[in-house]
Amino acid sequence: MMIGWIIGFVDGEGCFSINFVKQTDKQEKSRIRKGYKIGLQITHRFAVVQSEKSIDVLKELHKFFGVGDLYVNRRHDNHKENLFRYSVSKRQDLMKVIIPFFQKNPLKTSKQNDFNLFVKCVELMDKKEHLTKKGAIKIAQLCEKMNQQKPKTDIIRILRDHTPKPLSKG
Repeated sequence: MMIGWIIGFVDGEGCFSINFVKQTDKQEKSRIRKGYKIGLQITHRFAVVQSEKSIDVLKELHKFFGVGDLYVNRRHDNHKENLFRYSVSKRQDLMKVIIPFFQKNPLKTSKQNDFNLFVKCVELMDKKEHLTKKGAIKIAQLCEKMNQQKPKTDIIRILRDHTPKPLSKG
């Protein structure tokens, strides 16, 4: 597979993302399941999605990189066929394979900026900074600039223990 093709394909169809999922303590029937220390799980992922007709290109990416997995997305929203995702989320695979590849072979579109921010976030996470409020805020601030994201203001406010004032009655 030609490197130029991979760059162009990922520029058009790929995504470098950092995700925030609320994970607080939860009461279960017989115990309290402890959540994450800061109340959020922060994850990272490189993904490329294609329709079932084009699954072969995802298999080629998987073969080329030698890491990650293929997943089916049975959601059909406005599609008549299943969607498939080539996804790499294991930190060591990102740091030893995906990130070095795209550092050596830069993307050509604005997605390069997303990639650079993604790398900074993964590096912070590798230093375990995402496990602290200060580090999580730093990651959220970087993410605000990625993938045309909605502002992470709510996440940052929660992490800083800021509770908005209630609306006054009257």
